[in-house]
Amino acid sequence: MRKRGEPPRTRLQAVREELGHTQDYVVRYFLTRGPQIGVAVAAASALPIMISRWENGHVEVVEPGYQRLFREIYGRSNEELGFPSEAINQSAEELRDRLVVARNIDAATLDLFQRQVNDLRSSDHRFGALVVLDQLNSLVRQIEAVKVFSVSTRLRQRLAAILTDARTLAGWTALDRGSQLQAWQYHEDAKVSAREADSPYLLAHAAAQQAVILLDIGEADAAVELLEYARYVAENRAPSLLRSWLAAAHGEGLAAAGQRNASLRAYDDASSLLPTNPIDPEMPFLLLNEGQLTRWRGNALLRLGDPDAITQLEAAVRDFVNPQRSAVRGLTNTYVDLAFAYAAAGDSRGALEYAQKARQLAKRIGSDRQRQRLANLELPSPRGPGVA
Repeated sequence: MRKRGEPPRTRLQAVREELGHTQDYVVRYFLTRGPQIGVAVAAASALPIMISRWENGHVEVVEPGYQRLFREIYGRSNEELGFPSEAINQSAEELRDRLVVARNIDAATLDLFQRQVNDLRSSDHRFGALVVLDQLNSLVRQIEAVKVFSVSTRLRQRLAAILTDARTLAGWTALDRGSQLQAWQYHEDAKVSAREADSPYLLAHAAAQQAVILLDIGEADAAVELLEYARYVAENRAPSLLRSWLAAAHGEGLAAAGQRNASLRAYDDASSLLPTNPIDPEMPFLLLNEGQLTRWRGNALLRLGDPDAITQLEAAVRDFVNPQRSAVRGLTNTYVDLAFAYAAAGDSRGALEYAQKARQLAKRIGSDRQRQRLANLELPSPRGPGVA
């Protein structure tokens, strides 16, 4: 067993640790990707042992099929991974194989990719990030592997749009699992693919979600700047539903920065832009209605120290009765907001009640983000009889 502080024993081990991948993640990738490219892989129980032996140098020879999988998952050459140099014809043959796979992608395959993203989004709405993040990581890698070898401009644009959707969803779930750095990188990559998709609304959405990461780490001014950029990108180039969502997100950032009047104006903008039917098949990643907007405004009022936050947030909780119009993460977030709102109002009983509800939901969906928020909750001292 490798001791704490001991350097990596092989280049293969060093690259994996540098990228932040676990051996379990590599095993899952091999089991998924191997059959897709015709590489026979060992059983799930045997792969961890094999990878450990390769990384420790106990077994020096890594078969060509596994070398290919390592090159794919790590994005490194044979030399960088400590394998023998690739023969020129081997490298060319592998490139030819990948081009053939990408060339065979058709509209039905693209629709399948989008359905997979939508299905994972539905699971995320119902169950939270706990059950979908690993699947999203795998799906993103799969779409990336196809897109990078596609030479058709039309197909690349559609793949880039689907990839943007998958990356923003993966980034959002990573944030909920408490991994701000991973969430940031996913959103940064999403902005790149949104530009290749030539989609202002996907770019605006990715930038606005990325701003939430900045809010979480206390960078309110930077978040406001990014949200202003997102609204500028979408101005006159996006449906009113997205512009309503962006205005609400901007309002949250402005509240965090202490800009009360500007924040409330942004929420007024959001209300005026919200369409009567807030469902757009072209933007399945948006979940916004009057109830959601009320919850968002309540969150802003909480940030601004306004006692009316409780009224707004409790009204939003009532809207969560309809599961088709809400998501379990949103309900958890609202319970946390209410716990803080009641604590700010000096009501320890109300704060404790909502904190308990929030903890139960956060545990169920694996929301480390909300657990971290609750860890900072300070309950007011209960006032007994005769206490001033």
